[in-house]
Amino acid sequence: MDAIRRRFSLYLLAFLAFLSLPLTASAELVEGRHWKAVSAPATEQDADEIEVLEFFSYGCPHCGDINPLIKQWAAALPSDVRFERVPVTFGRAAWESLARLYFALDYADALDRLDQDVFDAVTKQRTNLYTEKAVLSWVAEQDVDPETFAKLYNSFAVEAALARANTLAARFKVNAVPMIIVDGRYQVLGEGAKTKAELLEIADALIEQARQARTTAAAE
Repeated sequence: MDAIRRRFSLYLLAFLAFLSLPLTASAELVEGRHWKAVSAPATEQDADEIEVLEFFSYGCPHCGDINPLIKQWAAALPSDVRFERVPVTFGRAAWESLARLYFALDYADALDRLDQDVFDAVTKQRTNLYTEKAVLSWVAEQDVDPETFAKLYNSFAVEAALARANTLAARFKVNAVPMIIVDGRYQVLGEGAKTKAELLEIADALIEQARQARTTAAAE
């Protein structure tokens, strides 16, 4: 009986160790736990690039928490992967203001400097950035010329970027953020991740899955 208990204990320890391994080293991705298929996959994917979209909002605390990690991760992606952030509005006027702020900061070449500051202002300091007046007041405090920024905020370029973002959110049926879509066909699920880093490990594995799928399709 003692021998059986010892053997069972060894098996249990081995199993627990297996579960504690990083996703990429432990097992293949499980559909429904690590990812799910996009119901209406994009049909016009670039033949040379794997597109990764992160849907987010400055009004989402979880998006703000994971943002530094995602930036570091995105900077190290392979050359055949194109990463893009897409702000969502969910039809809310307040979140549309935040999306406009994102695009205007990008066109003003101030996004790298102020991106995380916007998250912190909205989700931690409870700063009202939900109207144009409030946005212009805030950017002025960040050493950005408010008159120049107002022109960008209401520009055709920002309008077009916002329209495209809304189209993408509708296409992929985004109902919560942050949401990561890989190659227009896979949505990362958090059920298989215990940490934010593991969530990105799932994204890495899905990128490789997409790469293999493309290779297989090209060979047929």
